[in-house]
Amino acid sequence: MFKLASVALAATLLSTSAMAQVKPFPADFKMQEIATNGVTIHVRVGGKGPAVVLLHGYGETGDMWEPLAENLAKDHTVIVPDLRGLGLSSKPASGGYDKKTQGGDVAGVLDALKVTKTDLVTHDIGNMVGYAFAAEHRDRVGRFVLIDAPLPGVGPWDEILKNPLLWHFRFGGPDMERLVAGRERIYLDRFWNEFSATPARFTEASREHYAKLYAQPGAMHGGFSQFAAFDQDAADNKVFVAQGKLTMPVLALGGEKSFGPMMATVMRFAASNVTEGVVPDSGHWIMEENPKATVTLVRDFLDAKQ
Repeated sequence: MFKLASVALAATLLSTSAMAQVKPFPADFKMQEIATNGVTIHVRVGGKGPAVVLLHGYGETGDMWEPLAENLAKDHTVIVPDLRGLGLSSKPASGGYDKKTQGGDVAGVLDALKVTKTDLVTHDIGNMVGYAFAAEHRDRVGRFVLIDAPLPGVGPWDEILKNPLLWHFRFGGPDMERLVAGRERIYLDRFWNEFSATPARFTEASREHYAKLYAQPGAMHGGFSQFAAFDQDAADNKVFVAQGKLTMPVLALGGEKSFGPMMATVMRFAASNVTEGVVPDSGHWIMEENPKATVTLVRDFLDAKQ
């Protein structure tokens, strides 16, 4: 389902991104607005072959995946949504930001595209959405790559929460939205700088691009709501783990200067077939800081025979 307003906004922002020299997705990728689960999800679809879904995290949108999407589209059908509340997807004020509900968004997108089974590659908040989807639809996921973010309620979650760099997990609400309004770039620069091994690799063009997307009406509310749902996510994830660990092959990747091997430590509480990996010379923003290594690690894992 396409909405004219969304299409017009997409065209405007794509024009802006081109001016800012952010590399667009390949020309054969098509953009769709898929209505499902009470929201409209903006989706990029390109390539041909077995399906792979790429889920982004906070501070970015599906645009982050361009280098990986271009590579995988050679022999995969690549599906890249914007999470609800972020990017060019709709931004409900009323809720639905728990990751179990957003896993339902992913299922609805795949149903609309008539995709029955897929691989998953996820980063940051995308890890949490991807895990909820995989836990509820285990027969629909072939291989699963999670990159550089924990899962609420899983493994050492309570210890991870004590890290002072994660103050933003509890930052939100109407007053916080008012404080940040018109200052989105200032707020987001803090994350892009503090969670980078080399902040200069998160380019000015990318910062300008994402700051404009997060300055859209409702976008900061959608972002804060992702974090506000963590307590519910933790409760849901404990139920998922109690139902049994994921059995599909899992690659747990951490940035060398960020989560590193801790990603595998976390995922071994939730999955039984975990491969550990580290993106060298990178902090949290793996596709900005070391896209070449990230693409190689993901591609090698997805190409491996089960």
